[in-house]
Amino acid sequence: MFSYYTRTLSAQKLKRVYEVVTPRVQQYLNAEVNHVLEKLRSSDWAIELGCGYGRIFPSLSKKAKSIIGIDTSLSSLMLGKEMFGSISNCFFAQMNAEQLSFLNHTFDVVVCIQNGISAFHVDMKNLIEESIRVTKRGGIVLFSSYSEKFWDYRLEWFQMQSNARLLGEIDYKKTKNGNIVCKDGFTATTVSSDQFKALTSSINNISVKIEEVDSSSLFCEIVVTG
Repeated sequence: MFSYYTRTLSAQKLKRVYEVVTPRVQQYLNAEVNHVLEKLRSSDWAIELGCGYGRIFPSLSKKAKSIIGIDTSLSSLMLGKEMFGSISNCFFAQMNAEQLSFLNHTFDVVVCIQNGISAFHVDMKNLIEESIRVTKRGGIVLFSSYSEKFWDYRLEWFQMQSNARLLGEIDYKKTKNGNIVCKDGFTATTVSSDQFKALTSSINNISVKIEEVDSSSLFCEIVVTG
């Protein structure tokens, strides 16, 4: 999936994804950002994993002390610098979320929303553990996936993206149970509440809270306790 977002769905095409939306999808996107904003403090150093072109940077920059966004797509990062480079507390870096080039306990908040935990197509537990590694004691890690209640709206949104030729044709024979499959190789899965619990159950020195937001997102909030 890194290659899909790097080679196919990046920069202006990725930006277009968030323009081809219904009012309900826009509500979902806003609700995710607002939930993150509720967790941020003015003293926080934050990192967004899979930031793309920095879509949520203008909002986050008003709450946090500093925001670093990492992504594997150089073209998306360059678009982000062009669009938001003038925001003094926002920074971009090309990096793999499974292998972050930061010291232990660097950030107050780690953000990975819009189903990044699935969209990256990496080992989910490794991603969670790496996120915890760079989080300060007392800091939080925020992962989000989709609520089951949002399936019809989500599928409609992806069909709109396919119609706009941002994605390939959806394979409706394989698209079900929270998983979207396109005939060009694109796939989008989800992480359930039980999966989040299983992924975090063996990790020490954390507390975990899972909550549904706006009947559209499922958030896993991890607090680093030790």
